[in-house]
Amino acid sequence: SDRGGPLLLSAPLLLLDLAVLFALALLWYALIVAGNVAILVLVVVERSLHAPMYVFLCSLCVNALYGSLGFFPKFLLDLLSSCPTISYSACLLQGYVIHSSTCGDFSILTLMAYDRYVAICRPLTYHTLMSRTRVCVLVLASWLVPLLAMFLNTATLVGRRLCGERIGRIYCVNWMVRALTCTPPQENTAVGYFNMFFYFGHFLFVLWSYLYLVRTCLRSREGTRRFMNTCVPHMLSLCTFCCSVLMDLLYMRFGSAHVSPHAANFFAIEFLLVPPLVNPLIYGLKLSRIRLRLLGPRRGQGGPGGKRGPGAERGPQGGPTPADSSRPHTADKLRQSCRGT
Repeated sequence: SDRGGPLLLSAPLLLLDLAVLFALALLWYALIVAGNVAILVLVVVERSLHAPMYVFLCSLCVNALYGSLGFFPKFLLDLLSSCPTISYSACLLQGYVIHSSTCGDFSILTLMAYDRYVAICRPLTYHTLMSRTRVCVLVLASWLVPLLAMFLNTATLVGRRLCGERIGRIYCVNWMVRALTCTPPQENTAVGYFNMFFYFGHFLFVLWSYLYLVRTCLRSREGTRRFMNTCVPHMLSLCTFCCSVLMDLLYMRFGSAHVSPHAANFFAIEFLLVPPLVNPLIYGLKLSRIRLRLLGPRRGQGGPGGKRGPGAERGPQGGPTPADSSRPHTADKLRQSCRGT
């Protein structure tokens, strides 16, 4: 086909009635939007949440909305069509949005891991290292880097002549679009593998940082408490996202023709369904400063001006409180643990 001709997407194989599936997909999308917007509005309105940890959380929510926008509207339209098609330019745009959103998640989760490391292992220098200017630069970089990386990947496919028209997915994937070109561009392969190794490095850094925090924080009761209160949500979010992406990558690279089409569809869209909805639930229910404002104060944790419970985060910036500065033995113990002494 010509590069401007329509491409055929895999039709969603239905286990349910079409109307029921459409309603469920629309409801899921609405829940994703509502959950992430609720976190965004709460952090913007509550001045006490204007801290690096919550700024990074807002960035994660915006990225979830961005990625969902690249998938759900087209998917809902395809459910109403007997033969889903998409133009070549629209296919490249959808692939760009979905891929850059996935890379953006890795970048933001990396920032959140670094923030927790500084807050727990360098509490006395937290406000210096995570200043407002530095936080703004880090957030901007976490968006520009994946957008640029995927722009380079997508640009290598622009203007290519296609010798096929069927994409074996219910959404566009650059790797499969490349397979349809008459002469697969080698630069796309090079850029693609560079991006994979680059973000695999992100994953290794996040994995190392949390393993390091687990090992060091368990040496003191104060460190364990702070780790459980603020790091567990990040780890749950990371595990959910990485498992979803890994299932999709493994099936795309090593998928078998014997896999059920229904399972194939699920593997293909799991990372677009689960993390965007689960992340607001994880952070909304686990982080007490968000939970208290969403659900109201609970017994034993107190409201504004009340007694702080054991699960409340400490410090106006997600780091140490001024009271920690008057208790040098606590900060020294955490720093010594992080240094391995």
